[in-house]
Amino acid sequence: MIIDLRSDTVTKPTIEMMQAIMNAEVGDDVYKEDPTVNKLEQKLAELFGMDAALFFPTGSMANQAAIKMHTQPGEQLIADKWAHVYNYEGGGASFNSGVSCKLIDGHRGMITANQVEESINPPDFYHSPLTTLVCLENTTNKGGGACYDFSEIEKIRQVCDKHNLGFHLDGARIWNALIAKNEDPQAYGSVFDTISVCLSKGLGTPIGSVLLGNKEIMKKAMRVRKVLGGGMRQIGFMAAAGIYALDNHLERIGEDHKKASEIAEVLSKQSFVKNVEPTETNIVIFYLSEAISEEKFMADLLQKNIKISAMGQGKLRIVTHLDYTNQMHSKFLETINNYS
Repeated sequence: MIIDLRSDTVTKPTIEMMQAIMNAEVGDDVYKEDPTVNKLEQKLAELFGMDAALFFPTGSMANQAAIKMHTQPGEQLIADKWAHVYNYEGGGASFNSGVSCKLIDGHRGMITANQVEESINPPDFYHSPLTTLVCLENTTNKGGGACYDFSEIEKIRQVCDKHNLGFHLDGARIWNALIAKNEDPQAYGSVFDTISVCLSKGLGTPIGSVLLGNKEIMKKAMRVRKVLGGGMRQIGFMAAAGIYALDNHLERIGEDHKKASEIAEVLSKQSFVKNVEPTETNIVIFYLSEAISEEKFMADLLQKNIKISAMGQGKLRIVTHLDYTNQMHSKFLETINNYS
């Protein structure tokens, strides 16, 4: 039994999801003739109360498309220093859109309206890049699955309106935030111009993200997706997996949160653990004491067929997910409790 806690992207389709994939009605999505993709896009647009949606193969591509749609070369976006769009998308903002990033020293990957206001370059000062976009991430990956307070998001929206800035949400794990805080996706649709949502993180599909947005900006989405190489043909097979996941895997995300919380509690009691960050959703971030090396700890776990992630600077990450069973959970907690 391999216990893979590196990410919630390691899941495999359930038997029922595979049946939905096999039974999907498909067409050519580049011509917008795939009925299952169209159904998924409509379902998500309605769920978030937004005008339009477009299927992408990956979350990174959906985010990069959004940045491209909001900006012009030479401009600048504002994001937290731990933002996925800056740290984990291969420098795409500069490569694809020719924009720079003003990075804010936020709290666990989250920034405030005041910080955004202070980071906007004066539009009439031509020596600095023109600020045109604010990107948030919810939940925050490098911040350990932290969830924004929605009232702060609303305040940031007000700042964006005041300065005529675009407002994008990297919602790769928005499902976790919605479940953890019992929030309404319509509220998110009302404040953001664009939102990317991932179907493989938390929901367990093999691939796929969807970019949601308001009518005017989404007019650019098809062209930008084509430029980035994201046009696909009979992708309704994967869209069917997304529809199945939304109908059957959304509410169960709370189980992942419960297991993550239990892991955090057990880790916090171990002498070899220096610190465990607050655990709100399905990500546990912790640091080892000086008495044990990160390499040895991870190698010892691997000997027991347990995989976790190292994020650099002593930060270790555990992510619970659909394929992390109760049996695996008991085994992992036992291993941590008996580790010496």
